[in-house]
Parts: sequence; C-alpha cells; structure tokens
Amino acid sequence: MREPYVRQLKLGPMDNFVYLVGPQHSDEVVVVDPAWDVEAIEQAVKQDGKRVVGAFVSHCHFDHINGLPDLLSKWDVPVFAQREEVQFSPELRELGDALRPLGPGDDVRVGPETFQALHTPGHTPGSHCLLAGDALVSGDTVFINGCGRCDMSGGNPEAMYRSLSQVLAKVPDSAKLFPGHDYADVPVTSMETVRRKNPYFAFDNVDAFVAFRMRPRK
Repeated sequence: MREPYVRQLKLGPMDNFVYLVGPQHSDEVVVVDPAWDVEAIEQAVKQDGKRVVGAFVSHCHFDHINGLPDLLSKWDVPVFAQREEVQFSPELRELGDALRPLGPGDDVRVGPETFQALHTPGHTPGSHCLLAGDALVSGDTVFINGCGRCDMSGGNPEAMYRSLSQVLAKVPDSAKLFPGHDYADVPVTSMETVRRKNPYFAFDNVDAFVAFRMRPRK
C-alpha cells in the first residue's frame, strides 16, 4: 500500500485529532474532522506547503465538525460526509451546496490519488473512515485501545460489531491507524497491533460484543 502524507494535529479540550491527508508528492490535502482551532490548521497547511481541496467528516458530533464554518470561510471546498450521516445530522445539512454525500466504498480524489470512504456505522449511522493508501483515519469508529460509544443518539452496538469484524477486517495489518482522539499511550499504531491488543477485536460473536460494549460505564 502507498504511504500518504498525514499531518496529525491534537486540538481542543477533548483530545481530538484533526488530520491533513493527501498524496505524498502533491500539495493537495483534505482536512479530516476540522474542529476547535482552524487557525492552527491553516498554519500547519502553510508550514507544509499544502493546499486544502476538501474536508472529510468522519461523523457529525460537535467536537469533530465545529470548525467547518470557519474552514469554509477560508477555503471554498467540498465537504465529504457519508450519505446516512447527512440524513441523520441537521448540522451537516445546513452546509447546503458544499456537501458531497458519499456511499459505502466511494472514492475521494485528492491530487493524483484516490482514497476510499469505508462506511462504519455503530457510533453514528453514517460514521465512516478514510482509507488513504496505508493509512486508516478512523474518527470515533475505532481507537487504538477501544471503539466509539454506542449508547448515544444513533449508536448501534450490533452495527459497530459488523464494522469492526467485517468492514475493517479487510484493512491490512500493515496499515497505520490514525484515531479521532488521543486516548492511548501512542498516537498511531499498526492495525496488526490494534487487532492483537484492542479488546473489541477479541469477540467472535455479536452477542458477546454487545454485552461487553454496553456494560455499565463506571
């Protein structure tokens, strides 16, 4: 798999990771989950000599999209969101003509490369991950040691199980996971490590997964 350019920015009070993602030998990037500090995003873009050509929204929660209005005021670019998330989220629908709804597996063209949107419901109905070469930018679907909550509006633990055990099962072990929050002792690791150490990948049936995921929170 190709190694893309990925710039990881830790921003905001909830340990969010915002990403610039693009081909290694191109100045074009998409901003994944623009939130909290668009000025810092803009500074990183300039530092690395990049050009924003789009935004990719992993899901609609406020801590992942609150920078979209500011970003769109600076760059007139499309916003890629999963079609079911657009239907679920009035905040995304307010973006109007900027929206580019995507279906499962749809391509996102950035410069000379084609990345892929993987529909991974569970945290929300239209959560999706960006597979960019050998990088998986996962939003709140999966973290290095965990997975997204399924007890909030639109959450579905059975769908989360299928997303992890079926959709993300096709992502090679060698791919690097770039999660949506800094919830682990390292910010990036391989999918092989995630599958070996993350407890949510240990289940071979949906009932056991759901019982574990939906156990009472401490």
